[in-house]
Amino acid sequence: MKTDTIAAVATALSNAGIGIIRISGSEAFSVIDRIFFGKKGKPLSLAESHTVHYGWIKENGTIIDEVMVLVLRAPHTYTKEDTIEIDCHGGVLVVKKILDVVLKNGARLAEPGEFTKLAFLSGRIDLTQAEAVMDLIQSENEFARKASVAQLKGSISQKVRNLRKQIIYEIAFIESALDDPEHISLDGYSIRLYQMTEDWIRELEHWLDSSKNGKILKEGMKTVILGKPNVGKSSLLNLLAGEECAIVTEIAGTTRDALTEQIQLGEISLNLIDTAGIRDTSDRVEQIGVEKAKQYAKEADFILYVADSSIPFDQNDEEILTLIQGKPAIVLLNKTDLQPVLEKEELEKRINKRVISFSAKQGIGTEELQKEIEQLFLQNSSPQDCSVILTNIRQKEALSQALESMKLVKQSIEDGMTEDFYTIDLMNSYEQLGFLIGESLEDDLVNEVFSKFCMGK
Repeated sequence: MKTDTIAAVATALSNAGIGIIRISGSEAFSVIDRIFFGKKGKPLSLAESHTVHYGWIKENGTIIDEVMVLVLRAPHTYTKEDTIEIDCHGGVLVVKKILDVVLKNGARLAEPGEFTKLAFLSGRIDLTQAEAVMDLIQSENEFARKASVAQLKGSISQKVRNLRKQIIYEIAFIESALDDPEHISLDGYSIRLYQMTEDWIRELEHWLDSSKNGKILKEGMKTVILGKPNVGKSSLLNLLAGEECAIVTEIAGTTRDALTEQIQLGEISLNLIDTAGIRDTSDRVEQIGVEKAKQYAKEADFILYVADSSIPFDQNDEEILTLIQGKPAIVLLNKTDLQPVLEKEELEKRINKRVISFSAKQGIGTEELQKEIEQLFLQNSSPQDCSVILTNIRQKEALSQALESMKLVKQSIEDGMTEDFYTIDLMNSYEQLGFLIGESLEDDLVNEVFSKFCMGK
């Protein structure tokens, strides 16, 4: 862990109203005293913590900018080190000039994510909370923001620590009993441990399952629009996107290749894919488009099946029904502004999916669609209740390994193995959960995690 004083621009490098330069480390006050000149002439090294001071940043007697400086004393800071934040005017040239002056007077340029890395290494936050900082910065929808805030507050950490506490207690009990069998009995212990491992396995599996859904909701659901030609799929894409993304004509089969568009619908991001209309065709190019549509349907997180209320249900619709079986899907009975031939009740009898009367042309049914999607995906995935929502492959891999080790404990009990075998896999599970929250990590992995952070965070 480097102990020198670091500095970086904490705001975006673009012309703005305000720019912030952050300084952290044991020499933070020495640095600021060399370059800040307040109205009262008092050095900031004598100022109280969590106070704001007005003055000027100067270099060799020349004023660089008029600033406000925030004084924060250790350990009550983001990094748990002495910290200075300079609020200056947000012009790129001004911000860079002040940073340059700071670096000339005793600080070095911070590495990406180094401020948050210091917060982690000092024990103020764990690794899942540190990763939540970047997730919060990069969140693109309301669900992602709420999930990141929940994780930043320690929603994962608390659950993992509670589980690790239970596991290490059982490890200690087994080892104590093996060392002192005269005073600590293991009679019937396997039965009790078996029940506990079943409970732990269920909990770990629940975390993994909720994380899969949470990851989709944070990154956006791969949403495929299916239907026969000319039923209004492209019109739906244009309506939800709020712009003319796809060509809409009276000619069936206009869409040959998939069109993609990311949209925000309430709290959920949808990665929409408009596909070729599904039908039997002798056109080779259109056939390729139809096959690609079917493949997209197999890979989809969610399907919007568009049916045309103005034409009868036919064999092509039957084929589409087979594609959406077992998939989260909503049926949009489109063109309800025209004389209906296919009734909503008839369609509901054919398929066990929610059917919404819709008109892409007039925008009818959009609000109901949003409510249905939110109910379908958010009902059991509230970030506030957490459900543990993992944010990256590293976290998921650690949790998966912890689950596998716990299953091995259960298997050892079923196979009648002696108690000393249990502790090996219990300890592996305990350590993997430690990797998850960063209590047992090698330096290289820590550096890799924080290298993905932006400068100044």
